[in-house]
Amino acid sequence: MTAHSERPVAVFDLDNTLADTAHRQRFLQRGPRDWDAFFAAAPHDPPLAEGVALVRESAEECEVVYLTGRPERCRRDTVEWLAAHGLPGGTVHMRRDDDRRPARRTKLEVLRRLARTRDVRVLVDDDELVCDDAERAGFTVVRARWATPSVALKTAQEREGRT
Repeated sequence: MTAHSERPVAVFDLDNTLADTAHRQRFLQRGPRDWDAFFAAAPHDPPLAEGVALVRESAEECEVVYLTGRPERCRRDTVEWLAAHGLPGGTVHMRRDDDRRPARRTKLEVLRRLARTRDVRVLVDDDELVCDDAERAGFTVVRARWATPSVALKTAQEREGRT
């Protein structure tokens, strides 16, 4: 967006971009959805090689920022997961625990806030609606299509504002 003297930022989603959530999708596929179990299982997510390689490559030129729909109550597990997998340090933006807005709204809000003071080089995300809205807003997007898509997760992101 606009150029600044600081390094540009590369913004990365977590779930199904850097972290493989396939093993915990079962908690979303039954009713009622078990959100506590879904998020409690996140520390056991295996990393996604394609996303990890891209975040490491991006860190050579950019400051890395993590932008996730995970609720704030998951911060400690999230930061520990990033460190355990040797991912570059960076600010982690998380959803307020009581925020149920669609991910495409919450994430675009953070992107626009970042762009007011920084050059946002790229957003890497698996959520097609987030990517569509970010592109319409003028951001460069890489669509993370290297994880197995989850209908339950997509519904949660858009309709329930849970991740």
